Amino acid sequence: MRYYSVTRGGERRLVASNGDTASDLSSAPGGPDSIADLLTSGDDEELDLDALARPFIDDAATVSVATDDLTTPVSPPEVWAAGVTYEISEEARQEESDKPDVYIDVYDSERPEIFFKSTPSRTVGPGEAVGIRGDSTWDTPEPELGIVLYKGDIVGFTIGNDMSSRSIEGANPLYLPQAKVYDRCCSLGPCVASLNEVEDPHGLEMTMQIHRDGEVVYDGTTNTDQMVRSCEELASYLVRHNVVPDLTVLLTGTALVPEGDFTLQPGDVVEIDIEDIGTLRNPVTRV
Repeated sequence: MRYYSVTRGGERRLVASNGDTASDLSSAPGGPDSIADLLTSGDDEELDLDALARPFIDDAATVSVATDDLTTPVSPPEVWAAGVTYEISEEARQEESDKPDVYIDVYDSERPEIFFKSTPSRTVGPGEAVGIRGDSTWDTPEPELGIVLYKGDIVGFTIGNDMSSRSIEGANPLYLPQAKVYDRCCSLGPCVASLNEVEDPHGLEMTMQIHRDGEVVYDGTTNTDQMVRSCEELASYLVRHNVVPDLTVLLTGTALVPEGDFTLQPGDVVEIDIEDIGTLRNPVTRV
């Protein structure tokens, strides 16, 4: 199933959808208001979201899921991201950088690139504006499959937009934190898809469109089968000698990079779709 966080009447509620019916789990007696509540509602060893949701389904109200009601589907204490996990991302990093050998080495190495991406205050949900830095001249979105972790295990998937300043990172790889971590630097949504909903995370079609003044100025398609590392491998490196908080999200890298010197502008709208998960849509603003 797909799990949406919605706000109604000022309250945050958890809605589960099987594609035909959407159930407000929060309306059931003792029902969960969030993914965190759902994961702590049953046996400590049970991490199957769908199995945990079933006891609440029969007593839950049937609802519709309106785009305007959606909020960040999970509240990750930390968001991390992996880089150079697709061949095209290696090529794009080489194109922007004065030190391209750094990216060739990490693409071919045993250890992946994993970096800190965002905090709760810097992360936005569906329909909220993502940011481009006021001191950057070359900015692009990076559509990515997101892994939701609980007790170090993968419990679901979401969509992430890893907003990036290519001009800042390209000037020097040591500027990566400034290129990646800033106000409104990351969006997540529209839902968390369970492991049963996403049968194979390494075979999902991913598309991205960028809309400007009523026109599509970028349209790209790829598939997660182009990743050179698995979700399990990336997650294992993140938690290695590193205790990550429950519901941390790990973004798995991008394969859709606008060509040449294309840069985002305030007022653009970024639309990312990943098979079995849905569509994440965000306008762009300067921060």
